[in-house]
Amino acid sequence: TVEVDESLNRENRLKSTCRVNSVEYNNTVYYCVVFIMKVVSYLLTKIQSPLFHGASIHGNHVTKSSSILSIRKFSSSAVTSDETRDLVIIGGGPGGYVAAIKAAQLGLSVSVIEKRGALGGTCLNIGCIPSKALLHSSHLYEETQTTFESHGIIAPNVTIDLPKMMKQKMNSVSGLTKGIEGLFKKNKVKYIKGFGSLVNANEVAVKDLDGNESQDGNIKAKNIMIATGSDVMSLPNVPIDEERIVSSTGALELKQVPEKMIVIGGGVIGLEMGSVWRRLGAEVTVVEYLDRICPSLDAEIGKEFLKILKKQKMKFKLNTKVTSAQVVGDKVELAVESSKGEKETMDADIVLVAIGRKPYTSGLGLEKVGVTLDSKGRIEVDECFRSSVPNIYAIGDVIRGPMLAHKAEDEGIVCVEHIAGGPKPHLNYDAIPGVIYTEPE
Repeated sequence: TVEVDESLNRENRLKSTCRVNSVEYNNTVYYCVVFIMKVVSYLLTKIQSPLFHGASIHGNHVTKSSSILSIRKFSSSAVTSDETRDLVIIGGGPGGYVAAIKAAQLGLSVSVIEKRGALGGTCLNIGCIPSKALLHSSHLYEETQTTFESHGIIAPNVTIDLPKMMKQKMNSVSGLTKGIEGLFKKNKVKYIKGFGSLVNANEVAVKDLDGNESQDGNIKAKNIMIATGSDVMSLPNVPIDEERIVSSTGALELKQVPEKMIVIGGGVIGLEMGSVWRRLGAEVTVVEYLDRICPSLDAEIGKEFLKILKKQKMKFKLNTKVTSAQVVGDKVELAVESSKGEKETMDADIVLVAIGRKPYTSGLGLEKVGVTLDSKGRIEVDECFRSSVPNIYAIGDVIRGPMLAHKAEDEGIVCVEHIAGGPKPHLNYDAIPGVIYTEPE
């Protein structure tokens, strides 16, 4: 047994979360190097903290108490494929890899299956990190065009080397993903590159990155965690080819700055990526179905935000739906219709589809083993993150709640603490920060 001061640990958890997510950055960006430092600091705070956190939180009050918790004994030694692992995690994104490291430090034998071939999930590979890298680079370029001269800095004929900018972005990404692999080795987490799917409640089938049967074979597990994240949503009659009609993934890999870009969707992702390419010289128009941008924002803030973006020469068509899109030569023709029934054809070099994301739950064999999904395709879980199959858990984007990396991380930590014998998980979902990394933030 280990005696822990539950309330103190819970307060430390909340403080560490606030420190990471409330750092103020000068100008506009979540500068990648600083982001890396904060993520590592956050992770170390979490995984080096005492084992369990059990204070109950009600509004702004923390109930202080101490208790004696009995902890199950788990073997952390290496396990071959024909032995049973304490925990198998499908998905190596922010939720999955943080949970894996914490579980290993609690004594569980852990395997992580990741289909991307690199750890870090959407956030590190094709989301948060690369987009913030481009936001920073594009902001620096725009500064040379707008404010340098007023500060007495004369920098004539500044040009963009887009390939070099993209290389800098990828260096940020690769440094982070390799760092996670190092943490896995240090904590004896087994990393398997491939596709995982459920055979039954205690067995996971693995295929390699080429779709063939993996040399690891099927893995037996006492507990399974689904942390597969989310994928981009598409629109009917707007086929994404990642060349002319792109998702956020394709928008991070453009070979040249487009003259005209249309962004379908006035949410966080669309406005951030639209800001990148506007700063680099593109004429950007945002088409939004609703009558406002970022509908989750406070209405007054959203209204002022729209005014600022318009001053930055970003154009908007609100109350407008897209009915079809087709590539004609080196252009994309977009058919749109206003809420009043007025139809129009627009054209652009690049069309970015950014209407949101959906949980990645297909191909996992969930229905086969009896895991219940809700109407939006998310895994239904109880307050302990258990699915309808008791030893199968789920965290992050595949369950209810905002699709944010830091939300998935905390869920992963409290979930594995519970699996290891700790108290019932508790998170304050009213205290999850969110940021739009535009100018202003």
